[in-house]
Amino acid sequence: MQFGEPTEIEKAIGANVAAEIPDGACLQIGVGGIPNAILNGIKHHKHLGLHTEAMTDGVIRLMKEGVIDNSLKKVHPGVSIAALALGSKEMYEFIDHNKTMEFYDVAYTNNPFLIAQNPKACAINSALEVDLTGQVCADSIGEMIFSGVGGQHDFMYGCSLSEGGKCFIALPSRTNKGKGKIVPTLTPGAGVVTTRFQTQYVATEWGIAYLRGKNLAQRARALIAIAHPDDREELEKAACKRFGYSFLRLK
Repeated sequence: MQFGEPTEIEKAIGANVAAEIPDGACLQIGVGGIPNAILNGIKHHKHLGLHTEAMTDGVIRLMKEGVIDNSLKKVHPGVSIAALALGSKEMYEFIDHNKTMEFYDVAYTNNPFLIAQNPKACAINSALEVDLTGQVCADSIGEMIFSGVGGQHDFMYGCSLSEGGKCFIALPSRTNKGKGKIVPTLTPGAGVVTTRFQTQYVATEWGIAYLRGKNLAQRARALIAIAHPDDREELEKAACKRFGYSFLRLK
């Protein structure tokens, strides 16, 4: 599975997330256009590590270029860790008999307390919707199941416990059909994969919002600032109705 050149929106999201990833970070990153754009944005970083669920072509490129060398990891130093591989024939040929890569059962790779042992662990995941309090829906569109929850919760939790760790939700501000993905409340029936108290960074093409330690009104203000400009007025009205003066007094 290979992906083409990231779109302009994906490039903007990638740049916003990449700017927050430090040298020496240990990455968990998924598959698709946004993850590829983020990987392009960190190609000049140094001494990155990899402890992830899915091995992809994007991370293989960074291994070949020496950007991912796993030299600062505490768990399996010098080795990239994953549970599965999803990519091109060239990727599988690179993996074959490669002693710098190891694959384990998903119960091991996704153990939050193992993930947390690596310093600067960074989880990068996506979502279908994020509400104004920071609740993340990643598996359903309303009541209709869209995908499994995957390892999002495991890695978001594990990285939140890591020394210097960071957790990112990266998504475009709107769907391809023009529907806002930052919403006043989740669609009825939608599942919460990452709770509002676990959500740290949310990134769209319009910027990145830091939510940890903020009250609900402050979270709403930060998320509205990175929503699509044409959606912000309605989101402001919803936040005013829900949070009242607590929201109105925020600049």
